[in-house]
Amino acid sequence: MDRPNSPEAAPEPTHLAALVIRAATRTPDHPAIVDVDADTTLTWSDVEIAAAAETRRLRTAGVRAGDRVVIRLANGAPFCVALLGVLWADAVAVPSGPLAVPRELDIVFADCAPRVVVAAADDADAATCAAVVGATLIGPPDLTAESDDAASVTHGVGGEDIALLVYTSGTTGTPRGVRLSHRALLANRGQTAALRPSPGTAVDRVLLSLPLFHVFGLAAGFLQVCWAGATAVLSERFEPAATAETLRTHRVSGIVAVPSMFRSLLDLPADELRAATADVRLCTSGGAPLPARWLADFQAATGLWIFEGYGLSEGGPVLTTNGIGGVAKPGSVGRALPGIELRLVDADGRPLDVADPGDDDLDSVSDPSQDTGLVAVRGANLFSGYWPDGAGGPDAEGWFRTADLGFLDADGDLHLVDRSSDLVIVNGFNVYPREVEQVLCELDGVAEAAVVGVPDDRTGEAVKAVLVRVPGATLTAEEVRAHCAERLARFKMPAVVTFVDELPRTPTGKVARRRLARVEGTDGVEGTAAS
Repeated sequence: MDRPNSPEAAPEPTHLAALVIRAATRTPDHPAIVDVDADTTLTWSDVEIAAAAETRRLRTAGVRAGDRVVIRLANGAPFCVALLGVLWADAVAVPSGPLAVPRELDIVFADCAPRVVVAAADDADAATCAAVVGATLIGPPDLTAESDDAASVTHGVGGEDIALLVYTSGTTGTPRGVRLSHRALLANRGQTAALRPSPGTAVDRVLLSLPLFHVFGLAAGFLQVCWAGATAVLSERFEPAATAETLRTHRVSGIVAVPSMFRSLLDLPADELRAATADVRLCTSGGAPLPARWLADFQAATGLWIFEGYGLSEGGPVLTTNGIGGVAKPGSVGRALPGIELRLVDADGRPLDVADPGDDDLDSVSDPSQDTGLVAVRGANLFSGYWPDGAGGPDAEGWFRTADLGFLDADGDLHLVDRSSDLVIVNGFNVYPREVEQVLCELDGVAEAAVVGVPDDRTGEAVKAVLVRVPGATLTAEEVRAHCAERLARFKMPAVVTFVDELPRTPTGKVARRRLARVEGTDGVEGTAAS
């Protein structure tokens, strides 16, 4: 494998493993990963050696190019090394939440048919689900590898080969695998790096408490660090006091988080928060809308703006960002990154500036008089369609129409106003009502179920379930939550359960979701939304 001795000689990478090799060549002794919880620091040379050793281990376990490898590990250095080992082996990494319940694992495993599952030794759920599909279960990677022949571990070209398979629920509630190629992920890293000032440089130390199994933390976080040859400061949980200590101790200069994380920091005394963020130069937020009040309060307390962006798994994931280096605009997610085109379209994919304002089909999706439409994007960062056959990807002209509604203000900045799929976002995680409704309707005492998001001061939104009981049923909210706890991840759990005699409906008989949030019934229980 050709390894240039100078940055000037290095070609543009076409394979994600090249990012690690490049960083290890340029700055081998520079810290790459600081695992706060494990009190472990790996240099870029350490990461290269450990990732190469992991590649060998995976190939010994039977992994070949194109095979799927599920990574079910908590945030930390082992997850990162496992990911890089899978990519280096030319296999497809399938990140999975360590707290996903067996039902969710079964769906993903059955769909992607992994060759190998990397999980903790005591992960009984992973072992059971792996056995069902005939996958080999192996433990976390060895971080203490001392081999110095990483250069002998080769990889392919990358490019259009699929690197990541990220599962995201569709509007039907059935998870779909988003196929992200080396090309798409590298393009998005370059597009993000082209912003000025750059959101990540080699001297930055970036706090990543975002779950690495989520595309935001994985691609926009860790892989962006790899692109820059910077330092990732990893922490599994975002608790205000502990996070403040991490910011100070590790001289963090960048924070990548969802809005609720920034909100939690405001619980700290003002002087403590300001001292903790003394070395921070950039705060970026995504995954959920950033309330204007949180933005103003954080800026007043720290002197730092939070720059909000917008993206989705299919975009690799970052599509737009607020004006980094200037003043953040409340309510706006900014403009498209360099190399990405963005436009608003109607339900048929026609740009709004050429759509017929009198077309009745627009009424269900957009309001032409307000220039509100579906967000469509085009760029080298876009995915290669959904697993397994690539269906649903960009059209023949390269455009991908999202399910998000928005408008462009006078400055050309994008404002998102709704999700056409009725998505609920809890702490930056997508919750699709249909999936939760399907689980609720499994209960014998439930005649009908509808789910909607309601505002939550800490998580942005919380899940509210509105249920109609079967006549004579005595189902309680506690029983509903107990059932959901066995079938859904914590962030999908209903924080509010309300029973009504009938669901609110539109004149055409559809459930009136916008009215669900205001519905008050009997036996309701309110809880704290899962983090």
